[in-house]
Amino acid sequence: MCGRTACTLASDEVSRACIYRNRGGQRRQPRWRDGDADKYRPSYNKSPQSLSPVLLSRRHFDKNAPVDDCVLASMRWGLIPAWFKENDPNKMQYSTNNCRCESILEKKSYKDPLIKGQRCVILADGFYEWRRQEKDKQPFFIYFPQTQEPSQEKTEDQVDPTTSGCNNENSETACPPEEASPDLTEEGEAAGEWTGWKLLTIAGLFDCWTPPGGGEPLYTYSVITVNASLNLESIHDRMPAILDGEEEVRRWLDYGEVKSLEALKLLQSKNILTFHPVSSLVNNSRNNSPECLQPVDPNSKKEPKATASSKMMMSWLSSGLPSKRKEPSTCESKEEKERKGKSTGALQQWLQGANKRPRTT
Repeated sequence: MCGRTACTLASDEVSRACIYRNRGGQRRQPRWRDGDADKYRPSYNKSPQSLSPVLLSRRHFDKNAPVDDCVLASMRWGLIPAWFKENDPNKMQYSTNNCRCESILEKKSYKDPLIKGQRCVILADGFYEWRRQEKDKQPFFIYFPQTQEPSQEKTEDQVDPTTSGCNNENSETACPPEEASPDLTEEGEAAGEWTGWKLLTIAGLFDCWTPPGGGEPLYTYSVITVNASLNLESIHDRMPAILDGEEEVRRWLDYGEVKSLEALKLLQSKNILTFHPVSSLVNNSRNNSPECLQPVDPNSKKEPKATASSKMMMSWLSSGLPSKRKEPSTCESKEEKERKGKSTGALQQWLQGANKRPRTT
């Protein structure tokens, strides 16, 4: 299952972080649907009923748009079927936060959106899952391994990150690169690359519900789940269906070219994610601070205390968007890491950068 996620990027960063590829192979940066960028709020601890950034075909909102042209939207977690007759969506009698891949075609709530091509990609820094223990549960944060990408303007004198001590398949020792500043060309193509945190791309279904008595349409989604991969099954027996790479994202969203039954073949257990234990602070969805993501020692009983930096981050989330991130481009040598014994990791450095950043007005 998947019952909690995190997405801490600002709305403009989300747009730059989810560049996609169209049928012609062009890499494009999606724009937000009108008004939806203002609805979205970054969060370290997103729970069902909250709004999340979702990538989908623009054809769902504009019948004249190409099917392979994508747009970002803010949608509520927990699918409300279009045929739901109550005036209050909170009166749903059963949970639709998750949708089991194996039973999509058996349940009307999911079969109808699937047949209509209402496929979407939920974007997140990562998701939380809980491992059952003797007396309690240990939460983990699960995400794509973060690796350093080579600079597009690398000179012969620069170190190749694929061979340097900064790069490692284990995200605990990866060093986040410096962020580029891509802009859109007049044709809408991406003019640069996002080199910040690599977002998870989760397969989902969405629907549009309108109150029977009239009112504003409500767009909602469900996370599709599959059997857990080998490296995650010790934590839980299910996991979100992860779309790995731009081509899988393109095929999942392009309902014009890729029909429903063919698209379902993309939903496989993939042994590509990494994870670390986090504090039980995340157990309460009202806790929304960097400490939710911080790696902890599961054998320690000490809880991390709120800091001035985390309080500042809470202030950002409640009153506005985080300032534009600028990540350090330097990292320690292999010898320095070995001397310290343990790297702070890509996630740790990302959070530290956020904590040290002054608020902008």
